[in-house]
Amino acid sequence: LSRRWQLMLRCCRRCCCCVAGAAGLAFMRVQAGGAVDAAKAIKEGLDEQQLAALLAAAQAEEGDLLLLAAGPAPVVNKALDRVRQYLAKDLNLIDTTAHNLLWVTDWPMFEYNEEEQRLEALHHPFTAPNPQDYQAAGGDLRNARALAYDMVYNGVEIGGGSLRIYRRDIQQKVFDAIGLTAEEAEAKFGYLLDCFELGAPPHGGIAFGLDRLAMLFAGAPSIRDVIAFPKTTQAQCALTGAPAAVADAQLSELHVAVVRERAAAGDGEGAAAH
Repeated sequence: LSRRWQLMLRCCRRCCCCVAGAAGLAFMRVQAGGAVDAAKAIKEGLDEQQLAALLAAAQAEEGDLLLLAAGPAPVVNKALDRVRQYLAKDLNLIDTTAHNLLWVTDWPMFEYNEEEQRLEALHHPFTAPNPQDYQAAGGDLRNARALAYDMVYNGVEIGGGSLRIYRRDIQQKVFDAIGLTAEEAEAKFGYLLDCFELGAPPHGGIAFGLDRLAMLFAGAPSIRDVIAFPKTTQAQCALTGAPAAVADAQLSELHVAVVRERAAAGDGEGAAAH
């Protein structure tokens, strides 16, 4: 590989590992006659049939460079998406004058939370499942698609929404899937479940991000350039100076007190607590 491509691969690996959390990024250069130039571990790990299947799936031809990542699908998708965006910008493959719109549908209902070892709603727990998946799986929603949709303009989400659940039995199955017991569901959302029993109609909606549209139409690099009261990266308002100190009388009405943390030994005076 040329020095430029070596530098680009180094940046791509940084996108994969540091930003997206992937274990690494491998490459494979296609040569004449279907031969490949790759790391020894990759070449020895693939037999002829597997290599031919890989090249066919990628529609690879002589001179192509394949970038490979392995691992859980969400991590690999995120990692290779970062690589795709980096290469597109670096190689000037993006037509900044184009207007491209698309709908993203067939979202999964759930994603797995590794830290909590449980499923959680990808969109929100009130999104309706695809009835075909619900019926085919006998009511098991863990692998169902959601009736959710996003609109994307030039690679940026500008709107999203979903059809909502309007049946108590389906809503309870969603709560079961994310680990919410019937008692917890009743305590938190009992009013909603009761409404479903009284005949809530099918309903849904979509919300658009007008500030994102303004950013895209103006060609601004950040949404802070087009909103009325932009906040800094420290969540401060340069116009109003918020957040600011609050009067003691106001704090007293809300039964909130400002105290000072005890400093660790040798750290000097204490600091204000939150």
